[in-house]
Amino acid sequence: MQPAIRKFALLFFGALLFHVAGSWTLPLLDRDEPRFAEASREMLQRGDYVVPYLNNRYRFDKPPLTYWAQAASYRVFGENDFAARFPSAIAAALTAVVLLAWGRRMGNERVGWWAALIFSLCLQTFMHARAAVADMWLVFFMTAAHWAGYELLRDRLNVERRTSNAERRTPEATILRRWWWLFYCSLALAFLAKGPIGWLPLLTLVVTKLGVKDLRLGRRFLFFTGLLFAFSLVALWGIPALVRTEGLFFEVGIGRHVVERSVGVMDGHGPEKLWGYLATLPFYFVLIFVSFAPWSIKLPWLAKKLWRGRDPLDAYLIAGAAVIFIVFTLVKTKLPHYTLPAIPLLALLLAKTLADLPTAARFVRRTAIVGAVVAAFVLVLTPVAAHFSPTLQLVRQARGDLRREMEIGALDYREPSLVWYFRKYIDGWMVNLSAEELPAFFAKPGGRVAVMSTAVATKAYPALPPSWKSYRTHGFNTATGKWVDLTLLLKPL
Repeated sequence: MQPAIRKFALLFFGALLFHVAGSWTLPLLDRDEPRFAEASREMLQRGDYVVPYLNNRYRFDKPPLTYWAQAASYRVFGENDFAARFPSAIAAALTAVVLLAWGRRMGNERVGWWAALIFSLCLQTFMHARAAVADMWLVFFMTAAHWAGYELLRDRLNVERRTSNAERRTPEATILRRWWWLFYCSLALAFLAKGPIGWLPLLTLVVTKLGVKDLRLGRRFLFFTGLLFAFSLVALWGIPALVRTEGLFFEVGIGRHVVERSVGVMDGHGPEKLWGYLATLPFYFVLIFVSFAPWSIKLPWLAKKLWRGRDPLDAYLIAGAAVIFIVFTLVKTKLPHYTLPAIPLLALLLAKTLADLPTAARFVRRTAIVGAVVAAFVLVLTPVAAHFSPTLQLVRQARGDLRREMEIGALDYREPSLVWYFRKYIDGWMVNLSAEELPAFFAKPGGRVAVMSTAVATKAYPALPPSWKSYRTHGFNTATGKWVDLTLLLKPL
């Protein structure tokens, strides 16, 4: 066990260092990162770990596990960009460890190392392992559930398996019971990470049963008891959350963010018309060549190889990846990272298939070097991104004049990043303003700050009162993909 523990520790800390590199110089991007970061800060400030809030309003978009992880990170590292992203890096490193352990259990340690390397260096992992969002925790727990599912089926998949001396002395029923607990605990935690989508490993079992003859699942998985247990774990948080919000958490979190996202388009992420929906059905099957880069160069070869022949374990891994791709293909709202939970399965499948090639080690080594060099180049450029973040530039310019007692408003540019960065210096909540409401906002007593486009600021206040200050910046709004010219008007206390 000592050499094995050293190998797992080496992989975990190596992957963790790789994923956290540059996360302290890169500002929070898009809208989801600052939303998660701020909701976790408000959870910590309120001491309320049941119902998340964002800008003093309910946030029902996601279950609480990611907020819990970020709040814990804030206690260690403080409330900053690095601390908000650190839990995602941990989840990605843990997923790599799972892949190594899974490969070892299959009887081939090299496959485990290759799978961990392929997963860690592919583009989607590189991006989301340093993103302050829920996806990496979903990936980790779904991968753990898939691994536990494999262990419960291993004798029926006819896969060679490595066993330790301690395991040989342990009754088979005890071993299976441990994997049963891991399977359903992982499903419960995947749900707490991102909702019902975390239970797709159950569909993997159904599809595998259809593809493997005489595969019986009921006695091994005890579905009724297991699902009741998983529901009970989720209910420890879910029932108090539903009671306190009078059912709104379910109505919005499941009704809007799961059902409506599946049958309709949210926030413009997908085509509204039927013909557009049909045209985007191949979206994820094409995008995988970008998401899985640089390893995607081998995907056509992998597909051809598996088409000619596959064993039951291949069928299990294919089923897991196919379920994820097909489900999100049918969902109308489409975002590139939705199929991220399939990446570990593809990594293991590619590593397992490559193991038979005499030139595989050279291919893995060279591709890994290319991926690492590109990643290093990107990380070197991350400090440059801060200069193009309009919110971060405004707060850096004005922070010497910001006071806790001030109020903050925004118009034209109402991004969540304003709440995240400015609430580090201001205790008040951000209010949304119109051009007509702006004079009344500044007319109220006390210090005031408002962020708006420079055109609106110039029109509303062509000449500032003597004691007021203004700050201006140009930057790129990653949420809209547009360049912006912003002005911050500050009325002192």
